[in-house]
Amino acid sequence: MKNLKGIIVIIAVVVVLGLWAASAYNSMVGVQEKATTELANVQSAYQRRADLIPNLVETVKGYAAHEKETLEGVVEARSKATGINLDAENIQEFQAAQGELSSALGRLIAIGEAYPDLKANENFQQLQIQLEGTENRINEARNKYNTAVQNYNLVIRSFPKNIVASLFNFDKMTKFEAAQGAEKAPEVKF
Repeated sequence: MKNLKGIIVIIAVVVVLGLWAASAYNSMVGVQEKATTELANVQSAYQRRADLIPNLVETVKGYAAHEKETLEGVVEARSKATGINLDAENIQEFQAAQGELSSALGRLIAIGEAYPDLKANENFQQLQIQLEGTENRINEARNKYNTAVQNYNLVIRSFPKNIVASLFNFDKMTKFEAAQGAEKAPEVKF
């Protein structure tokens, strides 16, 4: 009788631990999926920007044909930025390419400031508004991703879930960080 009670207690403990481990695993999967979804949203915002750039470049070309070097720089930076698939492992490389694209776009927008006719062009204005809105969406998407990564990292690093996380290879995810030199305002020269 005493052995039977001991066996029942052991079985109950194993069942409780198994249920807890399953619950912990499922919660980690949930927060990981939230983080990867937010990362996909970041990529979608960057894709929107990449899709707008050809239209902006073509509009500017019509007014500033002699600014060929700047336009080619934007096209090249766009090509480089869209050539990298964003995932949790290559955030820094992706961000560096996007930084180059942002810099090239800044030079392109400066062309609009230098040419009053272009600045007044309705197509250019609409594209510039779209691009500015897209930059805001990118920033918001990165912030949401960082929040999701923070929540995920807290879950997988907190005791006792960190034990289950290590058993099932839930690795810490990387957040988006400001690009090197981002603390300095870009210099625009005409």
